[in-house]
Amino acid sequence: MWSGFRRYATYRQATVAGSFTNIVFGFLRCYVLLAVAAGAAAGAAGGYDARQLATFVWVGQGLLNVVGIWGWNDLAERIRTGDIAADLLRPVPPVTAYLAADLGRCGYQMLTRFTPPVIVGAIAFPLVAPSRWQTVPLFAASVLLAVIGSFGCRYLVNATAYWLGDARGPLMFWTLGSGVLAGLYFPLRLLPEWATVTIWVATPLPGLLQTPLDVLVERDGPALQAGLVALQAVWAVIMVALAGVVQRRAERKLVVQGG
Repeated sequence: MWSGFRRYATYRQATVAGSFTNIVFGFLRCYVLLAVAAGAAAGAAGGYDARQLATFVWVGQGLLNVVGIWGWNDLAERIRTGDIAADLLRPVPPVTAYLAADLGRCGYQMLTRFTPPVIVGAIAFPLVAPSRWQTVPLFAASVLLAVIGSFGCRYLVNATAYWLGDARGPLMFWTLGSGVLAGLYFPLRLLPEWATVTIWVATPLPGLLQTPLDVLVERDGPALQAGLVALQAVWAVIMVALAGVVQRRAERKLVVQGG
């Protein structure tokens, strides 16, 4: 964990530039969604009022790098170059080692990338604060589960390099699809109800952003709030378990640098 924290703490200029970019896109997303809400009946879109939408956007911009949906191809690169052989010689399984490093990355990003967009959003727009005591601990648990679920998904996408040799295609597909289905570009509740339920139940992607944000803005009652986090936990366990299964299968057929 500490190694992951130290690694990302090295790139201070990238952290500042990334925060600035997130803030710029936060303004763009926020104004678009507020315009949607203004044009909807009763000033609410998909069950969100203007304050909830603003909170959804700005906390989402802060969580984007905490959850780390994009930009991780370490495993795929190590498979492509053959460096993965060194990982297989270590006493700690690769899935466990990479998960620990990712949790360290999450800790650093929470300290440096989460706060600036939220502060700017709170200054520029009226945000909503939780009104129920259980919302804050549920949100914290949901964020942790989002990080774990995101890691499992990214590990599986990277692991395609064991069979393909180069995971750039799957990584590009992941980049294009994950933002939409995770609720980054717009809340999934804006879709027809049948599509929202299908995506939520049949895929782990809403648990990466949509679930923690819905929990925070209290889009649903306490029971459904807890139920969404429980579903998120199920998917997080499934994805990490699948990553372990795929890793073990890959180790049985791995050929490094033709040898």
